[in-house]
Amino acid sequence: MQLVESGGGSVQAGGSLNLSCTIAAANMYCMAWFRQAPGKEREGVASFVLGGRPFYGDSVKGRFTASRDYVKRTLYLQMNNLRPEDTAMYYCAASRTVCRVHTDDGFPYWGQGTQVTVSS
Repeated sequence: MQLVESGGGSVQAGGSLNLSCTIAAANMYCMAWFRQAPGKEREGVASFVLGGRPFYGDSVKGRFTASRDYVKRTLYLQMNNLRPEDTAMYYCAASRTVCRVHTDDGFPYWGQGTQVTVSS
């Protein structure tokens, strides 16, 4: 299963970025964003179940917004008011069976990742 991410980059604190993840399959049950900073465990950012609404990790609530375009088979992540601690590799993941944000268990499909760097 192919997932292709784009939209990462470098911004200053307070700036914004919009990530995209396009999946090869239509109507995937769950698409999600995870991130991993050097030396840290992978952290859930947002999950979006088919036909539902997104759920967010505590550290990004109120700043990040996830959305899905089912025609384009794309998951987006609008990131506003970015902080240096948001610096990480951001990965898109997908699952046919589970949809959760607190763990990456049950997500067999992963993109290659896109780097987000926020400077102070």
